[in-house]
Amino acid sequence: MHADTPHFHPTRPHAPSIPTVPWYPRVHTDLDICAVNAMEVELDADDPGLNDPAYVARRAILRTNVLNYRQGMPLPYVEYNELETQTWGTIYRTIRPKWLQYACEEYHAVLKLLEREIGYSDAAIPQFRDISAFLEATTGFSLHPVTGYLSPRDFLNGLAFRVFFCTQYIRHHSVPFYTQEPDICHEIMGHVPMFADADFADFSHEIGLASLGATDDEIVRLAAVYFISVEFGMYRRNGELKAFGAGLLSSISELEFACNPTRPAGGRDDFADYRTWCPFEASTQSYPVTEYQPYYYVSESVAQVKAGVRAYIQSVDRPFIATYNPTTKTILEDRPVHVLLRA
Repeated sequence: MHADTPHFHPTRPHAPSIPTVPWYPRVHTDLDICAVNAMEVELDADDPGLNDPAYVARRAILRTNVLNYRQGMPLPYVEYNELETQTWGTIYRTIRPKWLQYACEEYHAVLKLLEREIGYSDAAIPQFRDISAFLEATTGFSLHPVTGYLSPRDFLNGLAFRVFFCTQYIRHHSVPFYTQEPDICHEIMGHVPMFADADFADFSHEIGLASLGATDDEIVRLAAVYFISVEFGMYRRNGELKAFGAGLLSSISELEFACNPTRPAGGRDDFADYRTWCPFEASTQSYPVTEYQPYYYVSESVAQVKAGVRAYIQSVDRPFIATYNPTTKTILEDRPVHVLLRA
């Protein structure tokens, strides 16, 4: 070859860059890291729970039990005392007729099973062990106890493993129909029955998968989609509004406010704004957590909500696609990713 002959090299494809993403759990034992990072809720100074030494001490005991729990251990068994059981019973007896009137048909179907097989009733607070076993047998979901609110990222990440983080304490007995915090009444009266419905469980799980490694901005949008559907979702059936959101199903007054087409004497005389279910719009909305929602998104069915969630997730520009292996309880990525250390 002559000295002035140019050298030609075959064209090589550029190696794809490896995306760097925020920390997320990749094996089920990583959920223990998420679970212990409950956020402190600033309660009103006159909150009865803060001013009752016996109640504060009881919450401290339950908190210790929860903090000692790890994935794979038997779920903590709680011997609820008489006052706690009475509080549960008061709520259950009062809200059950409202479920019959305003809850969706999927909720009714599962409630019958829970009452027959788990012992849901006003007589005793069901145990997490029994509920979790029931859910695992129906939709593959399970419970993981926490001490209070988690960050949206940690909470949604749990759903990717079909794990629902929830609390075991109960609200103060003096205010059975109100709580500033998510308690066991909200969790297992509101959430649990719907996690036994296949469509509901599937779209919750898919929101969780989409949250893995997501940007902070996308977490905000996914949390809004979750909150507006899982907490305050409803559909219209035969001209009537039926609730499937846990925030409604665990609140006697808001369930009535959201679903009743009339205004009973002594109640609020205003009506909420009802909007057609659209996760793209819902993802941009803010939502109050200590008062009635100013608007509710109404779908035709839980299946329609699932389809909408899937369409939204597919529109998101994600650095990788995650899937869950229920046998190994691990997350699989469709490409290499660099996961940052947890902050």
